[in-house]
Amino acid sequence: DSGSLISEDSLFPDYESEDKNADPAKTLYEACIRNDPTALCRILERGITKEEAMELDINGRNGLMVAVSKGFIDIVTTLHVCPLIEINHQDNDGNTALMIAAQAGFVNILNYIINFYAGVDTEVRDPRGFTALIKAGLQGREECVAALLMHGADINAMDLVKGRNLKDWVLKTGGFETFKRVRRLQARPIGEQFCMSYVPEWPDLKQLVAKATATKTATQKLRQRLKDGFSFSFPHDPEDNGVMDHMVRMTTSIHSPLIATGCHPLCPSSPPEIGKQRFAVPELLEKYSCKEAEESTVSHNKGSVTSASPTAVSATSVSLTSCCQNSGHRDSTAGSGGGGMRGLMPRSVAHRNSIFPSGCIPKIEVTKSSGPTPKKEKKKKRQKGYLEPPVWKYKEAKAIKCRQLSTGESQEENETFSEKQEKRSENRF
Repeated sequence: DSGSLISEDSLFPDYESEDKNADPAKTLYEACIRNDPTALCRILERGITKEEAMELDINGRNGLMVAVSKGFIDIVTTLHVCPLIEINHQDNDGNTALMIAAQAGFVNILNYIINFYAGVDTEVRDPRGFTALIKAGLQGREECVAALLMHGADINAMDLVKGRNLKDWVLKTGGFETFKRVRRLQARPIGEQFCMSYVPEWPDLKQLVAKATATKTATQKLRQRLKDGFSFSFPHDPEDNGVMDHMVRMTTSIHSPLIATGCHPLCPSSPPEIGKQRFAVPELLEKYSCKEAEESTVSHNKGSVTSASPTAVSATSVSLTSCCQNSGHRDSTAGSGGGGMRGLMPRSVAHRNSIFPSGCIPKIEVTKSSGPTPKKEKKKKRQKGYLEPPVWKYKEAKAIKCRQLSTGESQEENETFSEKQEKRSENRF
């Protein structure tokens, strides 16, 4: 089998594609779209201005947003040292880099953005009121949904069009796996294995060992053997609080050798929790020193998101039947709400909206007809000014034949009727 293409000793040519861009990237945006981290590092070391860092394309996206949309993780990890990039910048459709990563399902890029980019706002909304969490739920990205929830994204945030939150949209789109993941996170909202007080012991272990080592009678042994012999074991999901859950919590805890030898956790006394917004690593190092951040007295909490249903945006402000003159009132109402609802629809974004380009929501009215439905008028056979349908030759011949047959039958009937009358007259005389 030495001549086979799939043998181990086969020789394959070098199919490495030649670099189409022979010239090196000169700007930050070119390095990002080419996925060239070496040129990007050289450009950052040279120094850039605010205009170069925020160079936009026709869609209103900067280099970071383009790299996120294409999944260039090397570019994303390199750009976090550039303080001139606005991480919450919105493109023409109102999407941020965080929204793009959440919607595309790039969980590694998403985690890097929320952990290493300073000033990331998870509650930024597009013109329709969708947050990054809702966008991830709409696409069924359960890993991204879990990462955003544990970073403090508001689970009860509602959009401005339908007034639905994350769970409503997930059920509407059929994302049942995502819904189950959200329910599991709500059942355990705190990552207890990341606390210093976590003890890597399985609580049910002692009870199970005592049950297995207990002395059994002959009847119990016979019953157990019959049960083992006639029972079938089918594959099933791991049990809650079972051995698999314990293994995951133990191997990812602070006291695990895999974690302790690889990294030093910051703020171990403040574990991640649903609804608690967290600082990024640059923000923590700017606020505290490395020694203080590793101690258990530092709080890793930027603020908590209220779990109550948002009522800042009323039904009149999100109704689809509102006119253009109420757009200013709608913006002011949204801006005067809570911290998560502040600045939802800036005017610059509203004018660039691709759904409602005019900056306002159109008024749609549905009325029912009062009178009965008019009957369809019959079309006249011949109308002046209109072309008549063509008459095919075989149809014309068929019509002539039918006419001849009908006229012949009528003549025969007339002849037979006249003959009968003549016979009757002859019989009389």
